[in-house]
Amino acid sequence: MDSHDVRRQWADRTGEYSPAYYAHYGPDETSEAVRDILAGRVERDASVLELGCSSGRHLSHLFDDGFTDLHGVELNPDAFDVMADQYPDLWESGTFYAEAIEDVVGDFEDDAFDAVYSVETLQHIHPDAEWVFDEIGRITGDTLVTAEIEDDAADAERREREEDPDVNYVRDEFPLYYRDWSEVFESLGFEQVERREVKRDAVRAFRAR
Repeated sequence: MDSHDVRRQWADRTGEYSPAYYAHYGPDETSEAVRDILAGRVERDASVLELGCSSGRHLSHLFDDGFTDLHGVELNPDAFDVMADQYPDLWESGTFYAEAIEDVVGDFEDDAFDAVYSVETLQHIHPDAEWVFDEIGRITGDTLVTAEIEDDAADAERREREEDPDVNYVRDEFPLYYRDWSEVFESLGFEQVERREVKRDAVRAFRAR
């Protein structure tokens, strides 16, 4: 499976893990953690970009808290129909890009956004497309937040029996690539300033040096 295969799977996703699926559940503890971190680091009028925004449940949580300059990238076109239905005020006020991260991130200017964040999205970036992380660093002016599933002892023990110790297939379909996000972004000039555990996600906040 290459990076194009991974993107096609998410672009065509219906049912479980689809935009409608996430809209049904709405904002959650991870939404609150992201909001709390951003509220403590940038102003409410800061430009904020979510990578892999789906139907907007995390962005809607920021919108309801008073953030006014919100942007999202999402490759599943159904997400925006769901957003318009479930979060109409966000849909009307935000700026959205119906493209894969790999296809749009290079178009943004340096430091285009005061804050950039992802929730269980960067973990699906194929190793062939890891150049995206450099671009994410380039467009982040101040604060970067990653909320991703990270490897733990239980996963490590289970994956010892698998062919590739750095990837796990969710429902035997979607590849999840384990990475040390602190290492990834500190190597790009960021400083990790906070780490939280929220449900199954490790939420890390980085500051641009």
